[in-house]
Amino acid sequence: MLRTISGFDRIGEENAFAVLARATALAAQGKDIINLGIGQPDFKTPDHIVEAAIKALKDGHHGYTPANGLLATREAVARRTFTTTGVEVSPENIMIVPGGKVTMFAAILIFGEPGAEILYPDPGFPIYRSMIEFTGAKPVPVPIREENGFAFSAEETLALITPKTRLLILNSPANPTGGVTPKSEIEKLVKGLEAHPHVAIMSDEIYDVMTYDGEEHCSLLTFPQIRDRLIILNGWSKTWAMTGWRMGWSIWPDQLYDKVRKLAVNCWSCVNAPSQFAGIAAIDGPQDDVIKMCKAFDNRRKVVVDGLNSLPGISCATPKGAFYAFPNVKETGWPAKQLASALLDEAGVALIGGPDFGILGEGYIRLSYANSEENILRAIERMEKFLTK
Repeated sequence: MLRTISGFDRIGEENAFAVLARATALAAQGKDIINLGIGQPDFKTPDHIVEAAIKALKDGHHGYTPANGLLATREAVARRTFTTTGVEVSPENIMIVPGGKVTMFAAILIFGEPGAEILYPDPGFPIYRSMIEFTGAKPVPVPIREENGFAFSAEETLALITPKTRLLILNSPANPTGGVTPKSEIEKLVKGLEAHPHVAIMSDEIYDVMTYDGEEHCSLLTFPQIRDRLIILNGWSKTWAMTGWRMGWSIWPDQLYDKVRKLAVNCWSCVNAPSQFAGIAAIDGPQDDVIKMCKAFDNRRKVVVDGLNSLPGISCATPKGAFYAFPNVKETGWPAKQLASALLDEAGVALIGGPDFGILGEGYIRLSYANSEENILRAIERMEKFLTK
């Protein structure tokens, strides 16, 4: 028997990939599966971005880059950050990383250890809790409640901070709920954090361009009083339909930057060069495709909400951001994960059970509306037949 460290017995996973594998296997057996489980845009990466990667390869850009990313790529991220937030960020505080997960992995690894506490949203992206438990730190869930519009409560969050708290993880617009926390609530949180200078903050802003109904994303970068302990997670995957490119960026305060740079040297070396050139083209090139995608998501959002609210035993709050709906299924009488499993096996609709996103996810399921309106309507029809049989 091989002996491994205890942390690997605590590490979890992201069930969306397990559902994807199951849906793919069923499809390979000839079953018609509508996949509303995986969180990735169904659009192609815009042509000018693809061409930039091809050109980079043809021009001979196939080798190592600096561990923190090409300067030109980091400068592009700095320009984009100023455009979207009005905040100037030095390229020397920006890390180019192989996907958004790497930023949360690094941040939690830096602060997590036995005896430490890390706050994270629940329901929230499952890797937050998984990585916290891996480090031996105590995961402390911050409740994300439907009655609060799936926004976090500043008062409730601040009340959970103790002298052992090392890191607070925030996410808005949010996965899996589609919630957007208003600026007024973020201002209250930042004001309260002034009394807790020992707490670092990681703000997951990967869905920053995807807000609806007049909502505006409020970046934590716009609060200078916490900049010296703030980590920003962002990237190319959702905004430019580049999930499989594994391209992310993060912004780090001076006191943490060299720690994550050394982690890069020891772990992933660097992000592949052609993708970094593609990332520059994405930021500096035309944004027409981004606008079209967001408009399509908005239209699909309305179709999803109307459809779900027509189903027996299901009610769905209108998501204000990202491309997820998080309907309440308590009145169906089904436990959420069992319902999601049955819908896949019997109705051919792939969804994710709410408990995969946290303890408070029970009674909910997640649907990704990063799929065509036609498929969404077909999925709603199948769900109705299943629930009324």
